[in-house]
Amino acid sequence: MRTHSHTARAAWTLCLLAAALAGTTALAAPPTKPADIQARYQRDSALCMSARYKGDRNECMSEASTARSMALPSPFDPDPGRYARNALKRCESLPESDRRDCIARMQGQGTTTGSVAGGGIYRELVTRETETAVPTPAEPAPPPK
Repeated sequence: MRTHSHTARAAWTLCLLAAALAGTTALAAPPTKPADIQARYQRDSALCMSARYKGDRNECMSEASTARSMALPSPFDPDPGRYARNALKRCESLPESDRRDCIARMQGQGTTTGSVAGGGIYRELVTRETETAVPTPAEPAPPPK
C-alpha cells in the first residue's frame, strides 16, 4: 500500500513540475509577433469574462489591454514635425489676440503642470501689457477778439 501512495505522490510532483516549467517558459518568452500578441489578448480577455474569474472584470480587461499595448511595438512616425504642427493647430481657431499667447504656450513658454494620466496638462503664460498714456491734444487757444 505504501508503494501506491509513493507512486501517486511522485506522479503528482511530476505533474506540478511540468506545469511550473511550462508556465516559466511562457513567461520567459513573451509573444513578439502581432498575431501572437493578439492571440494572447484574446485568451486573457476570455479568462476575464469567464465564469471562473472571480475578480473585478473591468480591472482584468484593463490589465489585458495594457499588456497588449505594451507588447506591441510603438509605431515609427517618419515625420518628426507632425507633433509640433498638431500642437499649433489647437491655436488656429482662437482670435488673433489669444492665438499669439496660445502659440507661445505650445512652444514651451510659461509654466506647465499636470499630466495626461492625471487628467490633463495645464499650460499658463502670464503676459503683462502696459498702457502708454496718450497725450490729449492741448485745447486750442480761443480766437482773438
